Amino acid sequence: MNKLTSAVKVLVVDDQALIVEELCEFLESSGYRCVPCESSSEAVTRFSEDPAIGLVLCDLHMPDMDGIELVQALQRVSGKNRAFEAIMLTGRADKQDVIKALRAGIADYYQKPVDLDELLEGLRRQETVLQERQKTLQLGHLNQKLQDLSSSIDDLYQDLDKVRRGPAPAAQTLAEGDSAEMPAIFEQLSPRQLDVARLVGKGQTNYQIACELGITENTVKLYVSQVLRLTHMHNRTQLALALAPGSSSAVRRGVTAH
Repeated sequence: MNKLTSAVKVLVVDDQALIVEELCEFLESSGYRCVPCESSSEAVTRFSEDPAIGLVLCDLHMPDMDGIELVQALQRVSGKNRAFEAIMLTGRADKQDVIKALRAGIADYYQKPVDLDELLEGLRRQETVLQERQKTLQLGHLNQKLQDLSSSIDDLYQDLDKVRRGPAPAAQTLAEGDSAEMPAIFEQLSPRQLDVARLVGKGQTNYQIACELGITENTVKLYVSQVLRLTHMHNRTQLALALAPGSSSAVRRGVTAH
């Protein structure tokens, strides 16, 4: 028995059970794990549930949803975060169908009865293409994380610069017109930390704060953590109470007494 040579699963779809069985038996003997389906609707469900499926082998003419419609449905399921390659099988090699299939993103097609060796060679070619697409997706995700990190670092450097120049009065930054005296403990915060604290005090979520200040959500989380640590508060609720315009002097004394 051949050992498995591929981590990628093949979704095999045909409304004729014998064809599905024959294809799966051949591909599994050649090192692929197969997911057999006898309808397009079943194929969509299996594809949604199994992220290891990266190759799709489907018949063009099927009763509920033809092969082109199936691939388009799988594209909607996968979105921008998942890649797959599709090969179409057809018993009637109509030129217009082939053109339509290629335009829909189907990578290759074979006419029935299929030469299994040719099909295997084509499947392996598409597996190589798939591997390159998956690398590109992973690089895209890493680049996005690096951009978020870079943005966070830029924000922190800007705050450091402002601190070196001298922080704005805490009462003015936090209160924005509120005449109540702010706890002295907030005077040690940087201007951006004060901005984040003020918005937390208004009950805004990290997402809302990120949108208002033009920074990333991860950066907001970092600032909230810094504010809680520097003010010796345990959570956002305690912070919000300390900054609430109508909070009692006892609450404010409790904050400064830490």
